[in-house]
Amino acid sequence: MVTLELNEVGARYGRRQILTGITTPPLQGGQVVALLGPNAAGKSTLFRRILGLLKGSGDVRITGTSSSRPVAYMPQDTGVNAVLTVYESVLLARMQGRSLKVQQQDLEEVERALRELDIMALSERDISDLSGGQRQLVGAAQALVQAPDILLLDEPTSALDLHRQIDLLSILGRLARERRMLVIVAIHDIGHALRFTDQALVIANGGFVACGPTPLVVTSEMLRDVYQVIARVENCTQGQPQLIVEAAV
Repeated sequence: MVTLELNEVGARYGRRQILTGITTPPLQGGQVVALLGPNAAGKSTLFRRILGLLKGSGDVRITGTSSSRPVAYMPQDTGVNAVLTVYESVLLARMQGRSLKVQQQDLEEVERALRELDIMALSERDISDLSGGQRQLVGAAQALVQAPDILLLDEPTSALDLHRQIDLLSILGRLARERRMLVIVAIHDIGHALRFTDQALVIANGGFVACGPTPLVVTSEMLRDVYQVIARVENCTQGQPQLIVEAAV
């Protein structure tokens, strides 16, 4: 089973230090991890560091995988290519780093990803004709179809309506368990993080704040210090944790 561990990870752009001292316990496949922090905390930069697109201090250690491309990434801006249909764009993502000859399994994996995310009806639509939320789901399919051991998603629900947010996060949790995949989701909705993730990694101002089981990490103290809000977490009548925000500090 795949494991990701960060040890004193840092990153910089030129002379500007963006991240420093990001450390986690071993994060294992089969889980969904929320990457939390305010705007400009360094979440996207951390994803780029894990992917190896940025160099920096510390160690990013991935073990338990035999794949040549163990990590797939969905950025915030998935881009638009007016030339391609949804099906073609997902197939192209599948073929990155592979033989140019499309195999039957490749086609089956494309259809599987489209079905998993319930966007098969969009398969013949041009990417440029889609709404922002639809493009976001296509971006998720492009990452998922690569069959990674680690899936990084940067704010995958930001353009989705509430129904689709709940649906996508539920699907990601199920796929993480079924495929023993580690899913790390940068997300702003703390309530969704409490409900749909197993672990939470919090960063602020490019530095490490906390990492551990989500209910233990998301506390009134953390929310005050990191997000500058007075808030508390209470269980609803069904036992689900709910975030109650009272005021901005």
